[in-house]
Amino acid sequence: MKMAAPTASKAASLGCNNKPAFPELDFRSGARVEELNKLIQEFTKHDQREYDDQRALEIHTAKDFIFSMLGMVQKLDQKLPVANEYLLLSGGVREGVVDLDLDELNVYARGTDYDMDFTLLVPALKLHDRNQPVTLDMRHSALCHSWLSLRLFDEGTISKWKDCCTIVDHINGATNYFFSPTKVADWFYDSISIVLSEIQKKPQRGMPKVEKVEKNGTIISIILGVGSSRMLYDIVPVVSFKGWPAVAQSWLMENHFWDGKITEEEVISGFYLVPACSYKGKKDNEWRLSFARSEVQLKKCISSSLMQAYQACKAIIIKLLSRPKAISPYHLRSMMLWACDRLPANYLAQEDYAAHFLLGLIDDLQHCLVNKMCPNYFIPQCNMLEHLSEETVMLQARKLSSVRSDPAEHLRTAIEHAKAANLLTLELQRRGSTTSIPSPQSDGGDPNQPDDRLARKLQQLVTENPGKSISVFINPDDVTRPHFRIDDKFF
Repeated sequence: MKMAAPTASKAASLGCNNKPAFPELDFRSGARVEELNKLIQEFTKHDQREYDDQRALEIHTAKDFIFSMLGMVQKLDQKLPVANEYLLLSGGVREGVVDLDLDELNVYARGTDYDMDFTLLVPALKLHDRNQPVTLDMRHSALCHSWLSLRLFDEGTISKWKDCCTIVDHINGATNYFFSPTKVADWFYDSISIVLSEIQKKPQRGMPKVEKVEKNGTIISIILGVGSSRMLYDIVPVVSFKGWPAVAQSWLMENHFWDGKITEEEVISGFYLVPACSYKGKKDNEWRLSFARSEVQLKKCISSSLMQAYQACKAIIIKLLSRPKAISPYHLRSMMLWACDRLPANYLAQEDYAAHFLLGLIDDLQHCLVNKMCPNYFIPQCNMLEHLSEETVMLQARKLSSVRSDPAEHLRTAIEHAKAANLLTLELQRRGSTTSIPSPQSDGGDPNQPDDRLARKLQQLVTENPGKSISVFINPDDVTRPHFRIDDKFF
């Protein structure tokens, strides 16, 4: 019995169509999506460096030095809280880990100036005893900004900090002290300079070399040489709050991509005021709301392929849109979070979609520029691009258009920059600072005890917990025993 030949439609459904599958292309640029994915993977390989035990020990030594220094700053005039809680973020301020203005920052480049960079938020004041929504004085400020009256604090706090305040006398004769971000930053830089000067008068074996200390606006940047590594610490004086600001309450009522993945309590555990003002704000008085702690939690819910696309896009725009400084990496981070809310989770979880995500982020950024609109993720009524001129946004949009027309070429350039930075680091290591550096607390005994244990512990904390909130509790009377908290787990 003869069988009938399958029809054309059946043949196609059975995979009998002999036409070769056409490679997936990006409509705008003609680039092959597969090639873009490979370029993003290559960039990730060069951008994310593996840390061996020696490098982990150097990270620990630098961290130990910074925390010891801050303990000594606290002892100078007792201004800083005795038991303080820092937020340590991987990446410097220039990488967009915190919403701060980059205009006043000196340009540092990985490979040329440093090998690894961190941001450390150091509370100058803490308000942790409230469970209700925190209401800030925003009468004088633009959205996302606030003045801070020391009326919220006790008389002892006012007495300690009034020299870092601006004073406003009311008609009724009362005096109000407003915490000044610029004066706090000046005090912090002066105090750090005094402490570092004292430390360097009595150098200890294995102590990091302070290669640079600079005040960049309201940020203190310190570059330490430790063994074969140079580490940049951007130290930011902040005001720390528990709870959630009333101005962001409506955001909690909306549906978000992290719903069901992490708890609301984790997301709204606290926020900061960072030393930055709005475009027309008063620099001496105005602070900016920062949700850095929440953002660390949200990053846990973002797929690795989207994060790879974000890192690659960030590397491209940092170089391309550096002048004028209209767009910062923090704007891109906000757009990524909005995309996570907008798009289905199973789509964003696709491992081989990094190229689509990169192109989408570029499109989103260009859309924001053309429309001069980039809402803050936590306070959507705040447009972070509102102050820009039409001329500036169109100039930046045209630059982005060149990226969108040839994303592969711009990815190759980013890869070459990452390779060059790594080669500079390796060259410096070969020049001689490759000897093992013990911890400042080491007595020069057996080099494997206990430093190997510390190195393994730190390597676990730094490399196995990307994007997590790492807090450190220290007692200035015993800075040799810091206590780590990763999210809610203590070490």
